[in-house]
Amino acid sequence: MQLTEFDYDLFVIGGGSGGVRASRIAAELGVRVGLAEERYLGGTCVNVGCVPKKLFSYAAHYAQDFEDAKGYGWEFAPPPRFNWKTLHTNKNYEIARLNDIYLSMLQQAGVQVFQKRATLVDKNTIAIDNRTYTAKEILIATGGWPFVPDFPGKEHSISSNEIFSLDDLPSSILIVGGGYISVEFAGIFTGLGVKTTLISRNERLLRGFDSELTASFTVELEKTVTLRLRTQVARIQKKNATELSIHFDDGSAMTAEAVMFATGRKANSRNMGLEKVGVALADNGAIIVDNDFTTSIPNIHAVGDVINRIALTPVALAEGQILAQRLFGSGKKKMNYENIPTAVFCHPNLACVGLDEESAHERYANIAVYRSRFTPLRHTLSGNTEKYFLKLLVDTTTDKIVGAHMLGSDAGEIIQGLAIAITAGATKADFDATLGIHPTVAEEFVTMRTPS
Repeated sequence: MQLTEFDYDLFVIGGGSGGVRASRIAAELGVRVGLAEERYLGGTCVNVGCVPKKLFSYAAHYAQDFEDAKGYGWEFAPPPRFNWKTLHTNKNYEIARLNDIYLSMLQQAGVQVFQKRATLVDKNTIAIDNRTYTAKEILIATGGWPFVPDFPGKEHSISSNEIFSLDDLPSSILIVGGGYISVEFAGIFTGLGVKTTLISRNERLLRGFDSELTASFTVELEKTVTLRLRTQVARIQKKNATELSIHFDDGSAMTAEAVMFATGRKANSRNMGLEKVGVALADNGAIIVDNDFTTSIPNIHAVGDVINRIALTPVALAEGQILAQRLFGSGKKKMNYENIPTAVFCHPNLACVGLDEESAHERYANIAVYRSRFTPLRHTLSGNTEKYFLKLLVDTTTDKIVGAHMLGSDAGEIIQGLAIAITAGATKADFDATLGIHPTVAEEFVTMRTPS
């Protein structure tokens, strides 16, 4: 299915999850595909997001594991020591390996890869360096970029992009923001032995998640991290060669060696020629698309974080695949944003699928809530005071599970399995009829019998 008046049938700008998936699927369907990526193949997730963050999270968990092990008879003399440079170096090796895998995968599929910046000249023309290329269909998959508000001393702060390339581990850090990136890094740095303070301008952390779940998490967070809500940075000044002086809007101040902002991300859509071509953008810079991921220009499409729907890697992958199969195959599937499982790799982990309690009550007339809060068996000997929290939401009219929430170790691993059941339409009776694996944390989801 080649359209010979063009150089490519599909040209993709952006080599992250959505762009790579769309490119590979289209190429496998027999069309000519080009892809341009100016920074790093794999996008945010592989390079400055999911993958390195999860590696850092693993590293941070070891500190608590070593402490917990004492209750089980393990003795460490001298105590274990953490080496930041070892983690930093090994992380870089792994990211480089993944970059190579992405390049190889694209090339093997027949995609021509340009590791350069691409911009739009017109609705069918892309400029790379001093050359232009034409394409029947164009896909924008350029993702998002960290947003740091303007204030005096902004230049002394870093974002979640730079946090992965610090040469040295700071002894103290202020993290600004109340979303998943901020709480994840708060857990990472305190686990690595850094004196950590987290501030948020909001009244609670992790807005958008079940409020009872996040309240339970906040109790655990405050055991290791200094938390200040309804607080904003007013200015930052250099105090000396290694320390920063941070002043807040309430007149208070503190000192830290590093300040990281995790105050949201914006669509990476600027200076690409989109406005010149006539692609409509939202006020926040997100590319406006219809349910088929097509922009205001019929042959230009967009998927992933740049359309600002749900900024998750599996969502971008699904959007890219649906688009490629619709354009070049026989696909007619629409993206379903219901029951998307989500995990936050904070300490302890938090994960959910389906509706939070407030949304469930808004959508359904009769909701039964099942809760379980307990100390896991592992901590009966460790002395760790960490509490787990599990919650199920049931529409009593149909008996279907409409939400599942968990705070505790490996919450993402457990909720992934529940997501399959909930997507398949499982009822509370199905959960009740399922035997638990004993003794596990996961069995609590099939042994909760009485709503509260």
